[in-house]
Amino acid sequence: MAGDRLSWAGLLKWSLSYVDGAGPSRAISEEERRWLAEAVERHMMVDVVSRMREIALLMSTPPAVLEAQGITHDDIEGLLSELQVHVESIDMANDLHSVGGLVPVIKYLRNSNARIRAKAADVVTTVVQNNPTSQQLVMEASGFEPLLSNFRSDPDLTARTKALGALSSLIRNNRPGVAAFRLANGYTGLRDALNSESARFQRKALSLIHYLLSESHSDCSVFAQLGFPHLMMRLASSDDSGVREAALGGLLELARDTTLGKRSLLAEHDRLRWLLRRRMESIRTMTPEDLDAAREERQLVDSLWIACYNEPSMLRNEGLLVLPGEESLEQPPDVAGRFFEPMRQASARRAPPVERSDPGDETGGGLILLLGPAPDGGSNSQRR
Repeated sequence: MAGDRLSWAGLLKWSLSYVDGAGPSRAISEEERRWLAEAVERHMMVDVVSRMREIALLMSTPPAVLEAQGITHDDIEGLLSELQVHVESIDMANDLHSVGGLVPVIKYLRNSNARIRAKAADVVTTVVQNNPTSQQLVMEASGFEPLLSNFRSDPDLTARTKALGALSSLIRNNRPGVAAFRLANGYTGLRDALNSESARFQRKALSLIHYLLSESHSDCSVFAQLGFPHLMMRLASSDDSGVREAALGGLLELARDTTLGKRSLLAEHDRLRWLLRRRMESIRTMTPEDLDAAREERQLVDSLWIACYNEPSMLRNEGLLVLPGEESLEQPPDVAGRFFEPMRQASARRAPPVERSDPGDETGGGLILLLGPAPDGGSNSQRR
């Protein structure tokens, strides 16, 4: 070993001496174990950065050159998938710009291939989620504009949905991002999403709506003026439980608003009362298993009824709000927010991903050699 550089041939020989059966094995000391772990970690970090630079170089290459070398859309999509694994580590996410990879990823948001646009949005989502540094870098690199454009008008529904997910991660706890979203009237895109036939698209839109409503009372008035209460009442009867609960959560945020938000609900007094009674009747006929699964919906319906009519709901009066064995909830659950809970939990566990071993990288060669199989997903830092 010279300095911090590790002789991997020597390490391999040393490791094999314990498993080749040529002699009696002995236990590895704690000092040796720690040295090996640190050496591997240093090598992995260097390899990840090097690989990210290679991918960035390839993505920065003119499309005509890539096509001449036989690199296909599938290859590019695979590289983006690999890059997404690498940036699961918050350090690697913040390094993406310095290695020259962030701007090419943003450019791929405008690619002619819908799958590449969608995958580029996935990478942006991973880079910016719960990461103020990368949120700022993406905003400065003009990443907001193509995401908003794709969210609003991409002809491919999957690409639109992925762009919305990336936008949500970009502007959460990011005041400049929220301000840009408001200034660009992103609300109309959310309204279009609620009018779509895709439950997944609707859930993502409702999640962002819930966040905006909970962050600013002024947004309650805007959403009310744009007719969102009527749309959310319709979705509160959706066959998809996630859409239904998220819509009820949005209505509850409006009901708690003391300005135009609540007045807009009371303006549709009869429709809202009919909707809530219908949901309660449906809950009353549920099996015990379905009742357990609908716990969040029960809490939301009851809270919304109290907020609008200042009296206990039928569910509370009949003992269906808190079932035997359940704990009473002081506040209704953050239903829309739970769609982002897996991302929040995983971000707390973010750690440098385990880089794959790729002996083919040592052979050198042209750009075509930069292509390699995506990692096998064994990293502890994965969030999917």
